[in-house]
Amino acid sequence: MSTGLQVTVALSLHESDLPYGAKVVGDIYPADGTGSALRDVLFPCGTSAPAARYEVDPGRYLVSATLPSGIVLSKDAEVSEGRDTHVTLRTAPSPYESHSWQYLMGNIESYGAYHDDETIEVPRSQGSRSGVWETGGVVAPGSAVWVGDPKPDSWHFPTMLALTGGPSPEPIALDLAHSAPHTVPSLDLGDSAARLYRFGPHGPLDEQGEPARQGPTGQRQFLVVSLTGAEYVVTLPAPWGNAQIEVLVNERQSPTGSTVSVTVRDSRVGPALGYMARGAFDTAAALVKDAEDMLYAKMENPLAAVAGAYILVGSELTERRHRWDDWLDHLRREFPWLSDGSLLWGMRHLRRAHTETELSEARDALVEAFDRGVPVFTLGLSRLIHGLSEFPDDPECATRLDQARLLSYRVDMREPFVIVGLRGVPQ
Repeated sequence: MSTGLQVTVALSLHESDLPYGAKVVGDIYPADGTGSALRDVLFPCGTSAPAARYEVDPGRYLVSATLPSGIVLSKDAEVSEGRDTHVTLRTAPSPYESHSWQYLMGNIESYGAYHDDETIEVPRSQGSRSGVWETGGVVAPGSAVWVGDPKPDSWHFPTMLALTGGPSPEPIALDLAHSAPHTVPSLDLGDSAARLYRFGPHGPLDEQGEPARQGPTGQRQFLVVSLTGAEYVVTLPAPWGNAQIEVLVNERQSPTGSTVSVTVRDSRVGPALGYMARGAFDTAAALVKDAEDMLYAKMENPLAAVAGAYILVGSELTERRHRWDDWLDHLRREFPWLSDGSLLWGMRHLRRAHTETELSEARDALVEAFDRGVPVFTLGLSRLIHGLSEFPDDPECATRLDQARLLSYRVDMREPFVIVGLRGVPQ
């Protein structure tokens, strides 16, 4: 008979749209230091997800999982010959079950910290303040406006920079919109200090995950969030297949310091983005590498494909050609509205360039990426700045570099998707 460990991470994820929960990355180590360890293995996270089984030899083991939030869970387990041992790693509870996905990603505190009556100190970092503290924490409910069909140039650098220049004579959403924007109420979940919004392929969703409003949708979508003294243009990574996109507006202050957080309720790529946002590319790659075919075979979800490409390119330290290099060609060629494709191609070829011709091709792709507009992914903006800075004597690159840097001062670089702060203090 075989011997194994069956592992799961217990955290309710409000799972009607996630029947198999999420995947997180962990390790299984022999407690005595001998024998083989299993590193960067995947554990299911959720209440309905079946456990993952791993064959091991009899003995004592340390089982650990690192959540996208950075929280590490661990537990000892004794495995007997011919039997399976079940290990359940338990997290502290989320402040509300509806906010569990945000808790998994590290965007909101645990139940105990959130509901503690002790006074929360005002963050010393100006960029970590939401703007609500100066009023004693009593803030009228904010507003959010969904721009499902923006103008084709609305995500270009000059447009975004113009919006950051000062108060606009008309609502920001009207500056962005091609078709009429729509006011979106927050979901009746949790409390007003941690407002949630959810979006599906065709627009806002209600508490049950059903369409709440539909309208024309363009190649990009935005949510304009208003808070005391500030407005934010939030990039919605929509559509993301059938996955729900979740926006948290945290007026309490989040553990990361971000006022607005965007996550995708995708069982694999969602957690991978959480790891990536914290710089853990190798951990994120464990979720993506065995899902390459799912991401790229049919290119049905270009945003998920781009997310996977950022992780694969970011975790690859050699110049060796991979099959996903062909997918970068496809992303650049087939999705001109998605500047991340040109950017990934340019950065990959810049790293591998050995001739002037190859260097020139990488440079042209970076210029093309800028001209196609602000990336969807925050990592893309930082990579664009890095790539353009490699050509300091090129006037076209220098001009674009200046604009990219100016916009980056208003972007929350802690978040996986581009969120531009329009008023108030720079990010």
